[in-house]
Amino acid sequence: MTPVLAVDQVTVSFDGFRALDGLTLSLSQGELRCLVGPNGAGKTTLMDVITGKTRPASGTVRFDGRDITRLPEHVIAGLGVGRKFQRPTVFPEHTVHENLELMTRRDKGVLRTLFARTRSDERAAIERALELTGLGDERRRLAGLLAHGQKQWLEIGMLLVQQPKLLLVDEPVAGMTQEEIERTAEILASLAGDHTVVVVEHDMEFVRTIAQTVTVLHEGRVLAQGSMQDVQSDPRVVEVYLGA
Repeated sequence: MTPVLAVDQVTVSFDGFRALDGLTLSLSQGELRCLVGPNGAGKTTLMDVITGKTRPASGTVRFDGRDITRLPEHVIAGLGVGRKFQRPTVFPEHTVHENLELMTRRDKGVLRTLFARTRSDERAAIERALELTGLGDERRRLAGLLAHGQKQWLEIGMLLVQQPKLLLVDEPVAGMTQEEIERTAEILASLAGDHTVVVVEHDMEFVRTIAQTVTVLHEGRVLAQGSMQDVQSDPRVVEVYLGA
């Protein structure tokens, strides 16, 4: 079976520093993959390469069988790659529902989207996002009034209404309460299967709760990969990351 994402021998250098050094990685459809490693390991750079923000010096990235290595960011997003950054970027003066509506028709602009008639498929996508994120009761609330965790969930919902095949989620539980962390774990776990999900996270307790497969990066390369148990018991991982 063709992997949904295949990163092959990708190298990225910044002023002589190799942020990625011949990195190779692949993900299957519907997989939930956790990406961990010390600061400077190459996690963010890898996300930048996949989304088209950074172009590698060498190597290729294939998504759904298509070479996307040199494509612009907006084209890659349109193919079904969604990215959520650590800090939520919602529209605070609009309601939860309006935030989701805006994402269903991003090409129409804010005013045209808000006053346009919502199609049935778009309504269904919005309702699904509200259900998965648990924000149904907050649909008429201004996004700026939401709690920190709820804003993170709303941004996940804003990605979901665009119906991406691949979701890249950067440090989703930073600054959350324990209750919010547990709810976030449930949300991300529920997405796997219908979507392929990559979670970059430093909170190893959180990784343990959701991990199917863990990939450990170090100095721009894959240091280890496997179950959480396998990774935790790998002496190389303990030395460069878990034992730090």
